[in-house]
Amino acid sequence: MNRKAYVFCSLVLTLAGLAGCSSQPTGKEAKKAGTAPDKIQGKAQILLDESTSTDAALNAGGPSVYLWEGLRRYRLFFRKAVQIVPGKEYIAEGVFAQRVIDEIGDPDQGKNGYPLQSSCDRVVRMAWSGLAFDETDGHISVLRARVKRYPARPVLLVTRLTPVPSKEGGDASAEAKKVAEAEEKDIPEVSVAADKQRALLIEGPTVLPAPLWEPAGGTVRCKVIIGKEGKISELETGAQLCEIAPWSQFRYQPPVQGGRPVKVKTEVEVRYEPRK
Repeated sequence: MNRKAYVFCSLVLTLAGLAGCSSQPTGKEAKKAGTAPDKIQGKAQILLDESTSTDAALNAGGPSVYLWEGLRRYRLFFRKAVQIVPGKEYIAEGVFAQRVIDEIGDPDQGKNGYPLQSSCDRVVRMAWSGLAFDETDGHISVLRARVKRYPARPVLLVTRLTPVPSKEGGDASAEAKKVAEAEEKDIPEVSVAADKQRALLIEGPTVLPAPLWEPAGGTVRCKVIIGKEGKISELETGAQLCEIAPWSQFRYQPPVQGGRPVKVKTEVEVRYEPRK
């Protein structure tokens, strides 16, 4: 093989190798493509009294749909209107908007509002790729308006919604659950002052960093109900800083009165430190 032919073959092989490498996704792109969707499971709630255009747009003109997962309530955002049975349990998959927005961060530290237009753009395109430009822009505007309005009430852009099959009445676990719920209703409820209940706290983060949407932070008193096992079972407040507290991490000494278990209605003070 003469020198010119050798150089030509080497050049062809090099270009072929580069083309093969460039067709592979980068580590960041591969990670993004393989990211599992956010998933929540809970009972559906429908609110007919939320009649603003923004609320209606979250369900393509239908009623407002929420899903309760434990102590957290998620607002569901659908591309197309869906029919939901109130009280029925569903599994919703999609993109949790606030998680993605907070991962991106805010280089302007809230000076241009929360969330940024670019953050919402990324969230919508992650959930629903391949939309027309005008449809994408419309979803971005709706998401930004909703998150800015209720930043602590999580918004999930739904890609899949699956009803959870109801169990037969004779199922042993279902019967046991009914018995446990009946017993829970019979447990008396007592009120305890916040200062007194604080002394019974075993673990729980009462000091937290301020979220992006409330960078100044602050202190809130959150009304809660503590169950017989010492875990917070209900949140009785609409304060946004209360709604984002990690209540599942709180543990108290199991409340007892007269030798019998009780439920405690009290307040928990949570302080959010300002963002630097």
